[in-house]
Amino acid sequence: MFSGGDYHEVARWLDNLVTSHAKREDLRAECALDTGRTREGVSYGVRVRIGEQLSSELELSFPDVASHRGSLAWCQGLADRARGLVREVLAAARSLPRPA
Repeated sequence: MFSGGDYHEVARWLDNLVTSHAKREDLRAECALDTGRTREGVSYGVRVRIGEQLSSELELSFPDVASHRGSLAWCQGLADRARGLVREVLAAARSLPRPA
C-alpha cells in the first residue's frame, strides 16, 4: 500500500474511498468533499450526499489521511465511518414528512 502524496492527490484518493464505500450502503450516495481555501493543505471536510440531503461532517487532517492511507486497518475504519454517514442521511430522510 502507499502513503503520502500532495494535498490534491490525497483529496482525490479520499473522495474515491468515501464514494466507493458510501455506495455500498446506497447507490445514490456521493462524497461531498470540502477542500476550500481555509482547509487547503490542512484538512478535509467529508460529508455524504444523497439527493439534496447532506450528512454531518467528518473533519480529517491532511497529515493524518496522507500518513495512514496505506494502512488497511485505518482505511477500514474510515470506510465504516463513511457508511455510517449514509445511514445517518437515510434515517433523517425517513423522518421527514412526505408531501401529500
